[in-house]
Amino acid sequence: MSLTRLAACAAMILTLALPAGAEPPAKQKFGAQRQASAQAPEPFGSYARGCLAGGVELPETGPTWQAMRLSRNRNWGHPEAIAFIKDLSAFAATQPGWRGLYIGDISQPRGGPMLSGHSSHQIGLDVDIWMLPATNLNLSRQQRENISSISLRRANGAYVNDSWSRQHHQIIKAAASDSRVSRIFVFPGAKAQMCRDEKGNRAYLRKIRPWWGHHYHFHVRLECPRGMAGCVDQEAPPKGDGCDEAQEWVNNILNPPPPDPNAPAPKKRRELVLADLPQQCRAVLASN
Repeated sequence: MSLTRLAACAAMILTLALPAGAEPPAKQKFGAQRQASAQAPEPFGSYARGCLAGGVELPETGPTWQAMRLSRNRNWGHPEAIAFIKDLSAFAATQPGWRGLYIGDISQPRGGPMLSGHSSHQIGLDVDIWMLPATNLNLSRQQRENISSISLRRANGAYVNDSWSRQHHQIIKAAASDSRVSRIFVFPGAKAQMCRDEKGNRAYLRKIRPWWGHHYHFHVRLECPRGMAGCVDQEAPPKGDGCDEAQEWVNNILNPPPPDPNAPAPKKRRELVLADLPQQCRAVLASN
């Protein structure tokens, strides 16, 4: 082993051994990784506090998808997430006006906290899917840096706008109907619109949850794969189709409740350090 290599390994060991108070934010360590760990694929921890061993890279372009914003290097995930993307994009390609899907952030090569943007997407089981219909699957890397998705919201998310289509409904429905999916986050007006439009089996609506933002993309969260003991699932959504909850969100957007004078001031979120993550994440970072 070269002296340079030995020095790098020694620096890594010293860094991992630092007490939590002296550690830099974990996002700096995970954000610096350019490749997956040389381990069997396995998510460790929870969606917002974990890491990913043996991540798989979604090819930049496939027959029915393109990965966007490639400079972020966030097109990595657990193999089940990659398989899900391929399956859903193939379905999307059957919809009028769509040739597939534009895929936003999945995870970093080794998961973990991201340098910017998300608090989740840490274990390779979260996928952002653009609302922009994928009509051109030959975009260059530079075009994928400059093109933007479209917003589907109106009235601050209480309603959908004219860009919302039956195809959006069908693609989100197909995603929610997939047994691998735990839940989907989308702006309240979209969930309320789907509740109004659905005339058939409504069971899948339970997985679609209203959340702030999520009008340029919808966020798919997969369940922990079977046999992955180190992976922590999110609690299952409440029973029922969730349409009353979505309408409550809409009502609160249109008529915001008065602020609670007794509500505590929001606390600034502390940056996660390696000591906050599962112990296995040390080995994920150290793997060559």
